[in-house]
Amino acid sequence: MNSRNQNKPPPRSPSNKNCGVDEIPLDKRRKIGTGRMVGLASTGRGRQAFAVVNNPPHIRMNAGDSGGTDGSEGATVEFTKEEVDALLNEKIKGKKFDLKGKMEQMNDHIRKLKLCIKWFQEVEEGHTQEEEKLRIRLESSERKCTETELAMKNKEEELNAIITELKVKNASLQVNLAKEESEKLDAIECHRGEKEARAAAEKLQASLREELEKAEQEKISTNQRLTSLNDMYKRLQEYNASLQQYNSKLQTELASANESLKREEMSKAAIVGNLTNLRSHYNSLQEQLTSSRASQDEALKQKEALGKEVGCLRGELQHLREDRDKQLTQVQALTAEIVKYKESTGKSVEELDSLKVKSIALEESCCSQREQIHILQHQLAAANEKLKMADLTALETREEFEEKKRVVRELKERLADAELQNIEGEKLRKNLHNTILELKGNIRVFCRVRPLLPDDGAGTEKAVISYPTSTESLGRGIDLIQNAGQKYPFTFDQVFTHDASQQDVFIEISQLVQSALDGYKVCIFAYGQTGSGKTYTMMGRPEVPEQKGLIPRSLEQIFQTSQSLSAQGWKYKMQASMLEIYNETIRDLLSVNRSGGLDMTRADGVVGKHYAIKHDSNGDTHVADLTIVDVCSIKEVSSLLQQAAQSRSVGKTQMNEQSSRSHFVFTLRISGVNESTEQQVHGVLNLIDLAGSERLSRSGATGDRLKETQAINKSLSCLSDVIFALAKKEDHVPFRNSKLTYLLQPCLGGDSKTLMFVNISPDPSSVGESLCSLRFAARVNSCEIGIPRRQTTLRTSDSRLSYG
Repeated sequence: MNSRNQNKPPPRSPSNKNCGVDEIPLDKRRKIGTGRMVGLASTGRGRQAFAVVNNPPHIRMNAGDSGGTDGSEGATVEFTKEEVDALLNEKIKGKKFDLKGKMEQMNDHIRKLKLCIKWFQEVEEGHTQEEEKLRIRLESSERKCTETELAMKNKEEELNAIITELKVKNASLQVNLAKEESEKLDAIECHRGEKEARAAAEKLQASLREELEKAEQEKISTNQRLTSLNDMYKRLQEYNASLQQYNSKLQTELASANESLKREEMSKAAIVGNLTNLRSHYNSLQEQLTSSRASQDEALKQKEALGKEVGCLRGELQHLREDRDKQLTQVQALTAEIVKYKESTGKSVEELDSLKVKSIALEESCCSQREQIHILQHQLAAANEKLKMADLTALETREEFEEKKRVVRELKERLADAELQNIEGEKLRKNLHNTILELKGNIRVFCRVRPLLPDDGAGTEKAVISYPTSTESLGRGIDLIQNAGQKYPFTFDQVFTHDASQQDVFIEISQLVQSALDGYKVCIFAYGQTGSGKTYTMMGRPEVPEQKGLIPRSLEQIFQTSQSLSAQGWKYKMQASMLEIYNETIRDLLSVNRSGGLDMTRADGVVGKHYAIKHDSNGDTHVADLTIVDVCSIKEVSSLLQQAAQSRSVGKTQMNEQSSRSHFVFTLRISGVNESTEQQVHGVLNLIDLAGSERLSRSGATGDRLKETQAINKSLSCLSDVIFALAKKEDHVPFRNSKLTYLLQPCLGGDSKTLMFVNISPDPSSVGESLCSLRFAARVNSCEIGIPRRQTTLRTSDSRLSYG
């Protein structure tokens, strides 16, 4: 019995022994002819046995059972279709007014239905498990078949190779035989060896044929097994379909009993859902809506209570009327019997008097019942009055609800008007913002002087950098003083002294970063000698909030602004890529397996990626095979920046302990869509940290560092040639002379908003390098490039319009 309770029997299915499904033992099967089934039920006190009988099916529990549905929760019961039909068609029998007995029969019937449903669920679970087992076995058989075929193919290939080798040997033997025909003894021995080789080859071929025949036989048997498994799976699917149809029939019959209750719950859920939506959209009306909903719920509860009370009163009234009719019928029957007895038998007067007394008593009971009926009718009238009052209260509540709904509609209209005004204001802000930036100049130059460091060795020498205090040059001018006392004045768009913080620098470029979100191409790059603070300006120290550079702060601003614009219907998609140009070779800093150059071959023999630079008709720059990552938060970009910093090429020179030996380019592509206005924007933010520019005599580079320095100086020299050509407005600009200038072509000669940071060291020993950097920055500041264009797209119902 314990094993029977633990291992639940599966449903009767068309499975056979070939598919590996265990059959139900004979002692655990139910006999359909007797219409009985036996199972076990575990209760809280112990295991109790019960029996379900067919015609009609019922459950008999032992006296020690705890009763209720608890005794059948752990039962393992089997049902047939005839028993289920009998259980569904079973009618409640009993006395007409024996409500308690009917309720007990109804509870018993419901308990049996629950048992039947639970059995059906267990049967369905068992069938699903068996189906999964068969599917797994089928998959394993298919895998074995595939593996066998592969093994046979491998064997066939090996045999073909052996036959080829034998053919080669045979050919060599024939050649030797032709050469040694002159010598009989050698010829005889060669002939004998050839015969032996042929015999061995024939034996080997015969053995190979036998193995091939065996393999074919195994393949045929495997296919036969697979066919039988497929047939068994189809039969199981048909049986599962029949079980699902029977389950749907049971569910339909159970659902018909709860339709009215579901309708009331659906109506109530709809009212509560509407009230919840109104409360969430307009918090100012929350208290009023809550009070109205509470009053409405109270009225509905009163209505339901009164309805229940009226129903109870009507039921009692009906019972009293039936009792009265029954008693009147009895009186009539007694009267007829009295007449009959008088006529037929002539009974005594005493019996007649007793019958009269009974009749009078019955009449008195009828009178008392009439009075009760009258009282109940009065109560029913009062209940109807209360019900009318509840209906009036509900009507008033509904009118208040309609009034609130009208106010909510008006507020929605006002909110829509405010949103339209907000969108128009945002468009005006963008136009004014970009007009101001265009008036400032498309390519601007900022100068930043880093503080003196303990290792600079200024000593008692005079300061080599000063700042003019005149009104015209205040905050924009810088003077470089050489040892001879000669002063070189320069003027830029903005000059940051050595005490300027990272926040002060970022405030000046924050509007330029905003232009990238508005759909413009923006390029910011840092230029200067090694150790002048380029990397600190661009990256800083991300782990220290006050020392974060322009790249982390720009990304924080972009993500914060994009989130705030989501309230206006804007949705943005960000894509980031990072590369470095090292020795005129592009390296992908986000690639997992980076190749060393364009033509390098990795150890596994796969040719490295070719990072070719391409410019499309819209002025966008693309690098082939470059890793582009979708980013959604500042955390993702920070991890990518950390990965790129670890992969970037750095080295030690006399100018700096850790000098950047490559040009670092960070690109963020921004795509925005406004669902309300159907407007699209496409912006690009390029943040570039150039390698240090210094002469070979200053860097003291040798070996690989010498090659790196030469490559850096060559690319920066090409950048100077491009800037000078743009300043002179020459017809030909040599963008293709280096990878750096070709990559920056849309930023320097296109329609991009470009900003250059020239970083200066206050070290007196670096006056020459600082003078070169300032002169180059002055040339850049005098250049004029194309007018920036905003990359926007507006989709209409008929066409798609693009605006420059």
